[in-house]
Amino acid sequence: MCHTPFSAPYAIQQCRKWRVEPSQMTDLIYTEKELVQSLRDYIKAEESKLAAVKSWASKLDALTRVSTSDPEGYLAHPVNAYKLMKRLNTEWSELESLVLQNPSDGFISNMSIHRQYFPDEEDETGAAKALMRLQDTYQLDSETFSRGKLPGNQRIAMLTVDDCFDMGKTAYNDADYYHAVLWMQQSLRQLDAGEEAVVSKSDILDYLSYSVYQMGDLPRAIELTRRLVAIDPSHQRAGGNLRYFERLMFKQLNELNQAYQPSSEEPIQLGTYSRPKDHLPEREAYEALCRGEGVQMNERRRSHLFCRYQDGNRNPRLLLKPIMEEDEWDSPHIVRYLEVLSHEEIEKIKELAKPRLARATVRDPKTGVLTTANYRVSKSAWLEGEDDPVIARVNQRIEDITGLTVDTAELLQVANYGVGGQYEPHYDFSRRPFDSNLKVDGNRLATFLNYMSDVKAGGATVFPDFGAAIWPRKGTAVFWYNLFKSGEGDYRTRHAACPVLVGSKWVSNKWLHERGQEFRRPCGLTEVD
Repeated sequence: MCHTPFSAPYAIQQCRKWRVEPSQMTDLIYTEKELVQSLRDYIKAEESKLAAVKSWASKLDALTRVSTSDPEGYLAHPVNAYKLMKRLNTEWSELESLVLQNPSDGFISNMSIHRQYFPDEEDETGAAKALMRLQDTYQLDSETFSRGKLPGNQRIAMLTVDDCFDMGKTAYNDADYYHAVLWMQQSLRQLDAGEEAVVSKSDILDYLSYSVYQMGDLPRAIELTRRLVAIDPSHQRAGGNLRYFERLMFKQLNELNQAYQPSSEEPIQLGTYSRPKDHLPEREAYEALCRGEGVQMNERRRSHLFCRYQDGNRNPRLLLKPIMEEDEWDSPHIVRYLEVLSHEEIEKIKELAKPRLARATVRDPKTGVLTTANYRVSKSAWLEGEDDPVIARVNQRIEDITGLTVDTAELLQVANYGVGGQYEPHYDFSRRPFDSNLKVDGNRLATFLNYMSDVKAGGATVFPDFGAAIWPRKGTAVFWYNLFKSGEGDYRTRHAACPVLVGSKWVSNKWLHERGQEFRRPCGLTEVD
């Protein structure tokens, strides 16, 4: 007799077992064996999940020990900055999903609190594009980035097969097939070399073959698609793409009356395809200067550059300690001042600016509205003299050195350029008709630019029109006039802030306006004095 003290299904099932015929007992043995195997599978799955979480914890523990020991040095490497964005946007979410399979309230609660501060998809995409921008400007192939072989940096930060694939996919989704080819090829190269990866070779070949086709290389697109079909005959797009590519090739050969030539066996690398032209006419000259190439300074011109002590026309504050002034360029005249800011002043300015840093904006020439732009990638803040005595002192120092009043100048702008941070060629002065906000104080007469950090690689200020490159030196400042004495803009002063390759670049600048300078910088006799 079976006694069931409670109405639980388990108890009922146990009671029923006793009613099973002997002929069915053998089946129950095998059923139990199957249940045990199912139980082992469950345990294995739990252990696998726990092992995966432990592996994550160990890896991240080691990684954070390195990154927190020197955060600025760690983030100075652009690959580390990109992988931090990728890790927090993508990989932590995967870990969250893993833990959610058996919810851990403490972890999820902590995750929920911090998630609002995590980078999003747009941030990860921006970091990937920054690496591509550096790749273009400094002519670095994908292998160099993937292996972390960057100039001026001893840290090694490597990209995996999956990292390279994600880089290529970012470019692909933006219809940037040039970079998609470079990064998909690098992903394939590392996979073929035996590296482990989540992404499959067929997925890489799928993106790579179509991107190569978009770059106009039909023979190579056909060869890559054939490789894809060979390893995955059931691929839903590969067969159709191959037939389409072959028909297109046959048609082109017939029109040109040529025989089919197989694709080059040379691997795809930087220079295999031409980078598409963009909006910037002086792109090549600008990027060459960023690399230190094409600088138009020769020995004859250099012999006319001098250094001197500057006392601001016997300014009382500079008499006892005149400022050291060096000529950086002859025409237009650009000078560098040494020891303008002390280390303590720089740290104070950065401390004041950091809580206020926001994505830098530019004024839309059509609408006059301030907006962000891809050609200016930095964060900036504006500081007033009333914010701290250090700011007031720096403003006064700029007036003493230049002899120009800062009463009509703009606030001190502090900017930080991180990984790939740049400001493409632009004019500081406003071209007529003036922006409405410049009508009171006039146009931007001159620029005083403080360098508040050294930069390990990249980050030069370049002038494509006359081939000048000025490199950051902490504590120094450069100064130039944007306008002739007549008030007309000096179009030679179109300049750019090159992308930071390794390191972090801090600058602060003061734009000095026309009003109040009538007797400090009088008009000349000609329009171009």
